[in-house]
Amino acid sequence: MSTQPSQSKTIRAQLLSSMKDGAYAACQRLPRESVLAEKLGISRTQLRDILASLEREGFITRRHGVGTIINRHVLDVQTRMDIEVEFLDMIRQSGHEAAVAFVRMFEGTADAHVAQQLGIPAGTPVIRIARLCTADGRPAIYCEDVIERSLVKDGYTVKDLKLPIFHFLQQFCGVAPYMDLTDLRPVVADAALAETFQVPVGTPLLYMDEVDFDIDGKPVFCSREYFIDGVFRLTVMRKKL
Repeated sequence: MSTQPSQSKTIRAQLLSSMKDGAYAACQRLPRESVLAEKLGISRTQLRDILASLEREGFITRRHGVGTIINRHVLDVQTRMDIEVEFLDMIRQSGHEAAVAFVRMFEGTADAHVAQQLGIPAGTPVIRIARLCTADGRPAIYCEDVIERSLVKDGYTVKDLKLPIFHFLQQFCGVAPYMDLTDLRPVVADAALAETFQVPVGTPLLYMDEVDFDIDGKPVFCSREYFIDGVFRLTVMRKKL
């Protein structure tokens, strides 16, 4: 099996780091493709794929006759809501120490909302995985992931549940999320959320209602995520088409 996808991911992260605070931190542009490919030890075709992904996300702009421009105003953004980032990394990127306060799993059945999101009949057995992530010891993100029970293989441990949900899905469900659609809106903490976040009832929260799909467009899990104010500065990048 080819290692190019994982290698490209590693090199992409390396190149991003080099632009932020490494060899290209003081540069306005990246070197020519031929030079950069040689420095990174990859083919120009592989490099072009990496640069294309960085351009889609706004970190660079490639202009014919000018070169590859580094967009510092985008690189300097702490947390991007339009890019999938694992919760603990999101907390670290915001300058805080990240930890998982608890992980709880319980079985139940799909209510009408979850059934509609996952395309399954109401009452279908599901499992729910609840996580609370902290920033400097303060509750920051509470999340409930819902997966159809029939997808989940036995053999996992609490340690597996503490890993990001994408690892659990790949290892114990055999599915790989490809994209998500997320509804964002403000909510206020009810009694249960107030206890979880250790804040008064009525405290404002950012709520994200997410459905993840595989590459064939089949919903594979849904998630309810709550973010406390004051920990993150959440930014969305939108390109003009």
